[in-house]
Amino acid sequence: MITSTTRAINKNSLIKWLVLLGDVLAYIVVVNIVATYFEDYTPLSITHHKSIAATIGTVFLILYSLLFPSVIHKRRVMLPEVFVRNAIVTMLSQASFAYVWHLITYDSPNEINYNTIMVLVLFSVMVLLRLIEKSFLGFIRSRGRNTRHILFIGSDPANINIYREIMADPTTGYHVLGYYSNNDIDDAPENLKKLGTRKEFIEMIDSHPKDITHADEIYCSLSHIDQEDILKIMKYCDQEMVRFHYVPRIFHNLQMSLKPEMLGNNVVYTNRYEPLTVWGNRAIKRLFDIVFSSIVILCILPFIPLVYFVIKTQSPGPLFFKQKRTGMNGLTFTMYKFRSMHVNNDADRIQATKNDPRKFPFGEFIRKTNIDELPQFLNVLKGDMSIVGPRPHMLLHTEQYSAAIEKYMVRHFAKPGITGWAQITGFRGETEELWQMEGRVQKDIWYIEHWSFWLDIRIIIHTAVSMIIPDRNAY
Repeated sequence: MITSTTRAINKNSLIKWLVLLGDVLAYIVVVNIVATYFEDYTPLSITHHKSIAATIGTVFLILYSLLFPSVIHKRRVMLPEVFVRNAIVTMLSQASFAYVWHLITYDSPNEINYNTIMVLVLFSVMVLLRLIEKSFLGFIRSRGRNTRHILFIGSDPANINIYREIMADPTTGYHVLGYYSNNDIDDAPENLKKLGTRKEFIEMIDSHPKDITHADEIYCSLSHIDQEDILKIMKYCDQEMVRFHYVPRIFHNLQMSLKPEMLGNNVVYTNRYEPLTVWGNRAIKRLFDIVFSSIVILCILPFIPLVYFVIKTQSPGPLFFKQKRTGMNGLTFTMYKFRSMHVNNDADRIQATKNDPRKFPFGEFIRKTNIDELPQFLNVLKGDMSIVGPRPHMLLHTEQYSAAIEKYMVRHFAKPGITGWAQITGFRGETEELWQMEGRVQKDIWYIEHWSFWLDIRIIIHTAVSMIIPDRNAY
């Protein structure tokens, strides 16, 4: 039986072989380009035997392309994964070629230069090819070709989330047939049509499975009490070569959405996903914190005497302001800042306000430009804080807001930061009303659930700009 799934698989296989053919042709072209335009860096043995060199290199390129095949045909593939695979294939194939060519020719002059240039040029050409191929596939799929048909079972809002995710990018080539459910989906998108009841779908499975509008994938979101229907749908999918996906339900009455994660060989469900629970992500963030904070501390050391002199001339007292704040997992730590206010007894209970009389002129300036936060790079180096994360609050505010805001303490699942997502999206400064703190907490939780290294870089750049163009909420 030839199904649309089988046809899609055959088309994807054809795409992979066409991509490989394109890479082979690209390698041959690159060998000739490098030998022609970088002749001074090309070994004579390659200049005189370009066809042989291209043949040997092509063999290794095919070998490693089969070991690390292109994923450009996948409907949901991230470009970093494409680039990494290209880099692996490029470097391994060229390294293998270099080793074999050296054994054959013993030609040492320019070998390192030539192979370095080959890797750089070949990688650039292959990345360009991937971008062109991805754009072309997207164009074809957006025109209704190379599509996969999707069917939903159940009226749970979780299916709406999957539908929106699938339909967000038309170039992925998904076509939604509709859904079967005993109940209508509330606020269903106009293009998500109800095809019938779940009972009618089950009856078709039992009596006339061939009459069902064929789908390549089925997304099913039903309760555990409907396990008999779930098993029937799974059996149908296995028999008809349809991909089955179970979608965990969203419990709206509890305002809870569960997400799967692996615990050994077992699947468990959590109410949120945190990228920084992954060891590799934590290692990247910590390494960046150490390197970046070390550089900043070395850069500001020469200016500390000047800052100290100006502060002392305007306000008696210490250079640094030290305060207990709530850190990761609710633990308390001591946070450092350049002192920007006169010494007072209200520092641990009252936030700074716009025209706060406790501030002195230079303190006002360093607050607006974030300069007062620079000593917190010591906290980063110690490990109490990160460069980017939810801003740590004074202990009294943690006590007050944790009682008033339901998810307030969730923000402490990550290390506090010198700057954060909330601060660059309009929630910096005084929180006069409860909704302002609620908005800050929402932004902090969003950051925890969507962390990426590039998001941190974006926040850092935005914060650096605010040191030049002060934020109007900064006081």
